[in-house]
Amino acid sequence: MTATLMLQGTGSDVGKSLLVAGLARAYSNRGIKVRPFKPQNMSNNAAVTIEGGEIGRAQALQARAARTPLLNDMNPVLLKPQSDIGAQVIVQGKMCGTAVARDYQKMKPELLSKVLESFHRIGEDADLVLFEGAGSPA
Repeated sequence: MTATLMLQGTGSDVGKSLLVAGLARAYSNRGIKVRPFKPQNMSNNAAVTIEGGEIGRAQALQARAARTPLLNDMNPVLLKPQSDIGAQVIVQGKMCGTAVARDYQKMKPELLSKVLESFHRIGEDADLVLFEGAGSPA
């Protein structure tokens, strides 16, 4: 099993993404093969991966800081808001559909297998996975 360090914060927009990027660069500078991972992210700002999929821009920055290619598995669930209550659901880089909050909650159990699949693939080619939590663990 690959070493994993999870970073969590007290809420959204508290600096978790930037902290992961800084740690990714620091570990990379020490010759450690590091990969960022954020299971679920909500953002209208996406970056294109080498596979042609989409991940959050924060994970793209983290990958660049780690000096590694952008991969769909770095952000397996990306929610792109379309309204106050609905979003596009991007799974492993590909649009899977749209959902309002209530419907998305029903999707979560089936998305878990995709998230775990992505996590295991990311870890196969890394010495360290920097795992960024979403929002607040509380």
